[in-house]
Amino acid sequence: MPSVPRRRLAAALLAAPLLAGCFAANDDSSSEGPEGSADGDRLRVALAFPPAENFSPYGADATLLSRLGVTEGLTKLDANGAAAPALAASWKKESESSWLFTLREAEFQDGGRVTPAAVATALKHAAEAKPVTAALSGVSLTAKPVGDTRVRITTANPDPALPLRLSSPGLAVLSGKAYGKDRVDPKGTATGPFELTDTAGATKATLERFDGYWDGRAQAAGIDARFIADGTARTNALRTGDVDIAEAIPASQTASLEKDQRRETATARTTGLQLNTGSGAFEDAGLRAAAREAVDGSQLAEGVYEGHADAGAGIFGPALTWAESKRVKPTGRASAKDPKGTSITLATYDNRPELPEAAQVLKQQLQKAGFEVKIVVRESSRIEGDALAGKFDAFLGARNTMLDTGDPVSVLASDYTSKGSYNLSLLSDKKVDAAVRKAEDTADTDKRQDATMAAEATILGTDAMVPLVHQRIVTGVGSSVEGVVLDPYERALVGTGTRR
Repeated sequence: MPSVPRRRLAAALLAAPLLAGCFAANDDSSSEGPEGSADGDRLRVALAFPPAENFSPYGADATLLSRLGVTEGLTKLDANGAAAPALAASWKKESESSWLFTLREAEFQDGGRVTPAAVATALKHAAEAKPVTAALSGVSLTAKPVGDTRVRITTANPDPALPLRLSSPGLAVLSGKAYGKDRVDPKGTATGPFELTDTAGATKATLERFDGYWDGRAQAAGIDARFIADGTARTNALRTGDVDIAEAIPASQTASLEKDQRRETATARTTGLQLNTGSGAFEDAGLRAAAREAVDGSQLAEGVYEGHADAGAGIFGPALTWAESKRVKPTGRASAKDPKGTSITLATYDNRPELPEAAQVLKQQLQKAGFEVKIVVRESSRIEGDALAGKFDAFLGARNTMLDTGDPVSVLASDYTSKGSYNLSLLSDKKVDAAVRKAEDTADTDKRQDATMAAEATILGTDAMVPLVHQRIVTGVGSSVEGVVLDPYERALVGTGTRR
């Protein structure tokens, strides 16, 4: 058995509450509202990011499936960021590396029962996915059935955050029929209240209500989802009544909506400048320091984001309420060099319309400091791969630090360590790796938070990432719509109580 201190897992982060928390919903409607009509109306939803991987459950598309109510995992995050029951009704820690999860009675959308064997198979496929799903970056796990209702999950190394990790959209549980030879297909094989039935490339998706959902029948008959990368077009679709819900309304378009059509939510999303430390101009720490000194996030917060953001304080923003009081000042930063006309390429994507405008402001700030700047803007699915391959000197992006796992330490591991799967800055620094590893190995809540902020300071000390703003997201909601899920972690948008 573990010693007493090691058993003091994060009450606010890891412990399973008796009841799952819920997020705020439009018009104060619970996402588990009263039964609707026999059929219900269909919901028309406009999403900002089109599927980039044919709805694979392991990459960025996993979040689309989660937001549309298609997939779910063993756990979920409640409003306080704690692990709450989902397909697992409860769990307990058996040892430093072993956890036992008890499943609730639930069905897959193809009619099969959610069994321990099915869960073990789903997690096995997730663990073997290439590239590795972000939730398992640096983590090795195995799952084995235990009787008729339980599954034991064992990690190669102690993982105090495992219940949080299993809430990741990238660790959704699908039936055995999902796992074909060439791809994983979530159509009709998930467990959520809505079943993905048809897709039209990267433009549309059709979902039908799954009447066998374990947590109650959804009030909407189905969802007609459209993927509209242009923020103005998404806003106009809501204003003209073509859609009922539009996510990520641009700051510049917010005022064009009626007051009762706007829902602003504080999130864990930080917009930052990732500097390529692996090749090009920003291999030089002095030039990274010069870039960091040149940019001013407060100008972006008040100008580009029109007050719907706060100036960047670190990798973790104010949505993590404990972060600011524990923030550590970065040390060991290099002295800034004169850029002397050094040419750099700054890339970003246009799915979040503030980013191209922010890139223009950054260009002016960097050029004033002595850089020559070229901007590249593409749709997110067409630029992210090149960014990960190091084809740009700097990448401007918005990252929800609680999206992948709900564990801030895991975000640091995937984004900034040598073996991280989403290391846009191509950072390879032994001090950073050690600091993140120390945080990963810390179980006590308070000490884990301290170690997390120490690791953040070590990362910021390299100037591989420059925090710019912490965003607040505006969701457009039609006047007749109720029950939209306002999730600060951006994993959910529609639920059983969402209706019109």
